[in-house]
Amino acid sequence: MSRPTVLALATLKPAAMQERLSAEYDLRTTIEDAAGARIVLTSGALGLSAAQMALLPALELIAVNGVGVDAVDLAEARRRGIRVTTTPDVLSDAVAEMALGLAVAVGRRIAEGDRFIRAGSWAAGGKPALGRPVIRGRAGILGYGRIGRSLADLLRGLGMEVLYTARSEKPDAPDAFRPDAQALARDCSLLFVTAAGGTETRGLVDAAVLKALGPEGIVVNVARGPVVDTEALVNALRAGTIAGAGLDVFDDEPTVPPALIEAPNCVLTPHLGSATDAARAAMAALVLENIAAHVAGRPLPTPYEG
Repeated sequence: MSRPTVLALATLKPAAMQERLSAEYDLRTTIEDAAGARIVLTSGALGLSAAQMALLPALELIAVNGVGVDAVDLAEARRRGIRVTTTPDVLSDAVAEMALGLAVAVGRRIAEGDRFIRAGSWAAGGKPALGRPVIRGRAGILGYGRIGRSLADLLRGLGMEVLYTARSEKPDAPDAFRPDAQALARDCSLLFVTAAGGTETRGLVDAAVLKALGPEGIVVNVARGPVVDTEALVNALRAGTIAGAGLDVFDDEPTVPPALIEAPNCVLTPHLGSATDAARAAMAALVLENIAAHVAGRPLPTPYEG
């Protein structure tokens, strides 16, 4: 029996997982060479468009190595009966940890301190700027899914009061609900953005939300770049409307606007939320489990049902 053809637009890590994928399936890396592919492996950033799907008449499964599906044309996938899987839970702790790290880095000016030493300013007798306390503030989580809840657990463990905003109030939540992003920002000093991407959340954190967060506030985005209005954020950073920002995601990755690069009160990381050895290995294993289940006709371990 011939091996099912898999079109891999994304690469699994560690290398052993990619080698396993190659050993078990007829692996192709370009659409032009994969017309008979039943399965596409992609990432949240790459996704799969309707135009790409049109070139794959045999497509049955889109396996996303990540949790973001905003770059996948879900409407077209549903129309054609193509299943979609993601890798939830296994990366939640890593992304939550990254969010906390960015908040501390902004508040305590860690990146600035690093640059200060490397530039020779400390040795020359300069005085570094003072930071602000972080873990004694009140945290707001915009998007109370798996990552948001993992982050909430982490913050509560540090003794912080946690508020959240979601599509609806969660009866089982140990944290306090706020009905919208502006109300959440008004009542917290740290605003963590963990909401799903897509048209519904584009520009959700706008000028009004940043103004509500206030001059002592810090915003951290580990969700998708477009959830935060970039122009509004740049203006808020320049004007002192907020104290600072920590960003792991951007509108047009890997391109980052010069205004954000030049902002001293903004800490930037290159989409490293799930970039730990353990998280990436667990993600890759779950991708392979979903593909194997589909080929064998078993229930998918983690189907996307949004």
